[in-house]
Amino acid sequence: MTLEILTHPALAPFRHGFFTRKGGASSGIFQGLNCGAGSSDQSEAVAINRARVAEALGVAATDLAGLHQVHSADVVTVTGPLSSSPRADALVTATPGIALTVLTADCEPVLFADPEAKVIGAAHAGWRGALGGVLEATVDAMEALGARREKVRAVIGPTISQRAYEVGPEFLEEFLTEDPDYGRFFAGGSGDRVHFDLPAFGLHRLRSHGVGLAEWTRHCTYEDAARFYSYRRSVHRHEADYGRLISAIRI
Repeated sequence: MTLEILTHPALAPFRHGFFTRKGGASSGIFQGLNCGAGSSDQSEAVAINRARVAEALGVAATDLAGLHQVHSADVVTVTGPLSSSPRADALVTATPGIALTVLTADCEPVLFADPEAKVIGAAHAGWRGALGGVLEATVDAMEALGARREKVRAVIGPTISQRAYEVGPEFLEEFLTEDPDYGRFFAGGSGDRVHFDLPAFGLHRLRSHGVGLAEWTRHCTYEDAARFYSYRRSVHRHEADYGRLISAIRI
């Protein structure tokens, strides 16, 4: 099956993609393009999937720079192939031939580009990372490489939408403690539950930091099981594990 790669014109001319689960070698609950080596999927299938992604991007599999993601605001500046996976949640580079990658399964995959400065970035932003400032930190790291934030374009890929993201009162309180105005990213649910708008919050943080353009592809990972993996959906279905989607960009 052919890979399905979602792209966005704002990230042109760089080769990039938010890869769906279509076209992969994994089977069972991981059916499709599971690129998460940390999952319980067969390592051989994950390696095949990652090789297909690398081929689609025109790089070697060893040039897929990835992270051990920990829901932090830490950013790694990449200047060549990584020999290991640093504990962080974003990468930036001005080096041609390196593909920056992040893995998600409901969290936001965010790809960044400054076409004039030829600087790119990729971030994994769940609610904790977004609240902690990983998106702003990525832009700052790009500026250290010569980018200008007003020239930076940021695109949020497939992520969980508000109507699928029900949370408890403690979650809401953490946001309101940070800024009472954050209440606008929550809508009423049943009982004391509320629904959080993660992509809208990500767009707010990006735009407030002065990026030139911030968009969301408007794909919900939870609601489209045929195309996307979803941690929350796997929990609701009582599945033992879940696949990870890969998003990538290269110069």
